[in-house]
Amino acid sequence: MTTTRRKFLTTSALGGAAALAAPAVQAQSTIRWRMQTYAGSALGEFVVKPAVDMFNSLAGDEMQIDLYYADQLVPTGELFQAMQRGTIDCVQSDDDSMASPTEVTVFGGYFPFASRYSLDVPALFNNWGLKAIWESEYEKVGVKHISAGSWDPCHFITNDPITSLADLAGKRVFTFPTAGRFLSQYDVVPVNVPYEDVQIALQTGEIDGVAWCGATEAYTVGWADAANYFLTNNISGAWIGHFFSNMERWNELSPHLQNLLATCFEQSHYHRQHWYWAGEARYRTEGGKLELTSIPDAEWAGVETAARTFWDEIGAESEVKAQVVQIFKDYNAAMDRAGRPYRYS
Repeated sequence: MTTTRRKFLTTSALGGAAALAAPAVQAQSTIRWRMQTYAGSALGEFVVKPAVDMFNSLAGDEMQIDLYYADQLVPTGELFQAMQRGTIDCVQSDDDSMASPTEVTVFGGYFPFASRYSLDVPALFNNWGLKAIWESEYEKVGVKHISAGSWDPCHFITNDPITSLADLAGKRVFTFPTAGRFLSQYDVVPVNVPYEDVQIALQTGEIDGVAWCGATEAYTVGWADAANYFLTNNISGAWIGHFFSNMERWNELSPHLQNLLATCFEQSHYHRQHWYWAGEARYRTEGGKLELTSIPDAEWAGVETAARTFWDEIGAESEVKAQVVQIFKDYNAAMDRAGRPYRYS
């Protein structure tokens, strides 16, 4: 058959119109999140980077997380606001440090004597009801609470030896807001400095010590190089920290990516469990930089009693706080009744 010029032009025009009408096929762009942790780079290498690296490897071209360390994008105290606005998509922190406007904020970080061991934290959240409370409280303010986990115990690491409660009087200490509020009754002076400046502050005498971590963190981030003593008495058996995200960003993810993210963060919680647990014993016995001191058990028992009074004061502030405090009371009473290995004294 002979194709006329008119037929060719007509066919070409129809084909072009069809091409324009057909939906364009484009490669899906990689989802990118910005995440900031409370931890400085030296600590972040162990407490969050492995989880982010794992997620990025598994998610591939679907999604990637750009990780930032303490104060790199915003100061730690502004993390919540930045995440709520969407400036940051995801955060690793405790509630207390990032000043969350929720009823549960006071319990983040080191709530005095709420836990004895690191396993108490996941047990409280996953088996004793705290997870549902946290999810509900953060949903009210447009933030997704992804999961909670435990970090290290809270000890005093100081320039001068502490062998009695009287030795704490007047000590300028870098600590968490709620811990500082509790410790002020012993004339401890809570001091706030940028995380990355703590070592210099210890060396220059701007602060007298920290009540922020255990031996593992002190050695890992260099604070053991700037201090002299480690008090074996602690005010909490484990820091309570979390992973959060902006709720809109979370809801935009497919169920597959949500599950993958949550799974990698759960693996991060497990990693810290054994990393801190092993490190606390190793650095106490083999670290060599910090001399161990102790306050007598009989004197320290008064601090534990004072903590229960503090719990009641917090619980009286709101219905939600009272609910959390009651869970702490019921849980610790159950552990005491269970005896060894749950509680030895």
